[in-house]
Amino acid sequence: MNDILQAFRENIPALAHASDIRRIAEGFSPDQKYVVSYDDGTKLLLRTADLKQYERKYAEYGIMEAIQMYGAKSPQPIDIGRLEQSELCYYLLSYIDGEDARGAIPDCPPEKQYRIGWDAGQDLAKLHQHPAPHSISSWYERATRKHHNYVKAYKTCGVKMENDARIIRFIDEHQKLLKARPNKFQHDDFHVGNMIVHEKRYAGVIDFNRFDWGDPIHDFYKLALFSKECSIPFSVGQIEGYFYERGIPADFWTLYAVYAAMSIFSAIVWTVRVTPEKVDEMVERLHSLCEDHRYFETCKPDWFKE
Repeated sequence: MNDILQAFRENIPALAHASDIRRIAEGFSPDQKYVVSYDDGTKLLLRTADLKQYERKYAEYGIMEAIQMYGAKSPQPIDIGRLEQSELCYYLLSYIDGEDARGAIPDCPPEKQYRIGWDAGQDLAKLHQHPAPHSISSWYERATRKHHNYVKAYKTCGVKMENDARIIRFIDEHQKLLKARPNKFQHDDFHVGNMIVHEKRYAGVIDFNRFDWGDPIHDFYKLALFSKECSIPFSVGQIEGYFYERGIPADFWTLYAVYAAMSIFSAIVWTVRVTPEKVDEMVERLHSLCEDHRYFETCKPDWFKE
């Protein structure tokens, strides 16, 4: 560890005078993250990845630069480069001070939880203003192809969800709605685990490494999977904050339910492959999601009360 930290100091100019570089051990990404501190109290976030990932990291960095114009609370890009001898690439970002929202929100009163969610929803709406490149193929083609691949993998993964045929039928009956959906920026991992809360206020969203392009409503499926179990007031707030200026559109809940249903199969396959020790926990979470929708007899989840 000391050797790599020394390499950072010697080869990344902004780190030459850092007083401390501390690794962050959280998260499932193969990237390594470090908090860089300076004597004047300034902090930066250093993220490193295998050198082979440079093109993807360059794209991430470019996206974080581009979205600054929309005013969302997100890290500001500072520097990007390669560390050839260490076979790494890196970028430096501003550091958003505070706590992981997943841990901080339950300690807040319900009205604060709602407000944090409302502010997060406002930020998500800002991020979704960014258009996809013209070269991106249709959302319907990409989303349905990915879903069918996950269902195929699910059927042989050894884990079975109750009423899975009913869930698949619901998706098949409604996936035509995806044909008319726009291609916009997607954070693709927008939930309480990737948000920061400071002094019981929403401070920003982090971790753009899974960004994608497609229907903005798809970015709500992680709310169904993770944020709702942390805080219902937060989750209601996120939806109402997102649609504050225009109201919740008529097709929102059907699309929300379709994406939540699709996520059941991708979540099981991903968990079996990446964190098999957490399969039981994920199945329990997905069972709760299904009950929220009465196994997709209803599109609006039972917990949402306006």
